[in-house]
Amino acid sequence: MQGTRSKIKNALTIDVEDYFHVAALAESIPTSKWDSLECRAENNTDKLLELFASNTVNATFFTLGWVAERYPNIVKKIAAAGHEVASHGYSHQLIYNQTPEVFKEETYKSKVILEDIIQKDVIGYRAASYSITNKSKWALDTLCELGFRYDSSIFPVKHDLYGIPGSPRWPYKLETEHGNSIVEFPISTFNIANYKLPIAGGGYFRLFPYWFTKLGLGSINRVNEPFVFYLHPWEVDPEQPKVQASWFSMFRHYNNLDKCYSRLEQLLNDFEFTTVEDVLVNKQLLLPRANKPVSAEGVG
Repeated sequence: MQGTRSKIKNALTIDVEDYFHVAALAESIPTSKWDSLECRAENNTDKLLELFASNTVNATFFTLGWVAERYPNIVKKIAAAGHEVASHGYSHQLIYNQTPEVFKEETYKSKVILEDIIQKDVIGYRAASYSITNKSKWALDTLCELGFRYDSSIFPVKHDLYGIPGSPRWPYKLETEHGNSIVEFPISTFNIANYKLPIAGGGYFRLFPYWFTKLGLGSINRVNEPFVFYLHPWEVDPEQPKVQASWFSMFRHYNNLDKCYSRLEQLLNDFEFTTVEDVLVNKQLLLPRANKPVSAEGVG
């Protein structure tokens, strides 16, 4: 299997958040309770870091500012292991439920927290629950203003929480509503009879049998394009606390947690991976950067 896998480098991404940050459980866990709950993100992230080290693979860790602020060692370990640190916003709120002013304030805050920890520019962003939609495209201009060079938030599907149907499937340069430019790495889909099926990871990785995920992701590499794969640290933690919510939310969150780690091990055997930044540089959508320390002034 090792000898037949595609040589295309794909983007391996981890959205660093804890189980109680998840939108599907928000109905049961108000933000006011977050600080009183056990942090499981550190141990779960360590588990992923160990797996990636044993496979000699680098990833992009889209890290929640709330987590980084309280547990900076998580971010330090990620950076020390040679992975890319990117922003997942601050409080994991859906962008289209925020005002532009609050979104800008939180996104700036998260970027500064991460840059202060790693002493390096943070150039990548991913929205909570992929919540850059037609209702919140204005957020892309804010990302440009804050110095982000790429985004990976747009899901080219129709979904109850996210998605911009009809948007491109492959990485591309996106022009914003105000004429700014940012590179977009859309969340990967499997094209079946012109229907775009989500295949990029997370709950879909746990829901579909592994052979189907491999087929869908492989179909992207077979047309000489990279895919983006995402996972959350809580998805390799089947022993996490069980939160009571609607049956559908509980299904989304808890389905096949016990199978996720072994499937991830297999995925690392079947495909080549690197960071989002490296993939976009290889596609000549981003220029390589000199890894200069972040300026003392932070982000303008």
